Amino acid sequence: MRIISGQFRSRPIRALPGAATRPTSGRLRETLFDVLTAGHPEALAGSVWIDAFAGTGAVGLEALSRGARMVYFIESGRRAAAMIRRNLRALRLSAGYEIITREALPGLRRLEEQGVACDFCFLDPPYRRAEAYTQVLEFLSHSRLLSPTGIVIAEHDKHFDPGERKGALQRYRSLRQGDAVLSFYRG
Repeated sequence: MRIISGQFRSRPIRALPGAATRPTSGRLRETLFDVLTAGHPEALAGSVWIDAFAGTGAVGLEALSRGARMVYFIESGRRAAAMIRRNLRALRLSAGYEIITREALPGLRRLEEQGVACDFCFLDPPYRRAEAYTQVLEFLSHSRLLSPTGIVIAEHDKHFDPGERKGALQRYRSLRQGDAVLSFYRG
């Protein structure tokens, strides 16, 4: 697995062995960032990201490579969080990120208490945890974590639909690629 584009293009991303994490595929990451930049690669410059259920941190690492100012990686698994740290060290990054080793909701609450406002929040819970999508989307729909133009992107299985609307969040786009779907929400 590699970073697709930007400053760290083609640099490897390490993942834990086995099926403990399901990294977002390179093809799906490329689609995600193509949609968000819509032909304007500079569109992500200075942005703030939350990569919740981060796993390998592939999406957050891609965001940093493409000019994000700050990425908050939220990952409850200690081994996965250690792998994110290892990937960041391999890129020689010492700033512009924070790794929060907690479950997603407590991690998001902590960021909200700190006054963080993000431009993009990427959610990729284990596909079998349908309730995680509902809980996190409902929390985000009424939190102050999203900037006024903030976008939430949920990666999910093609057989599961997190819903058109969650509180103030409305899905405005959905893209399917293989067995995965990206649902885009804004308030």
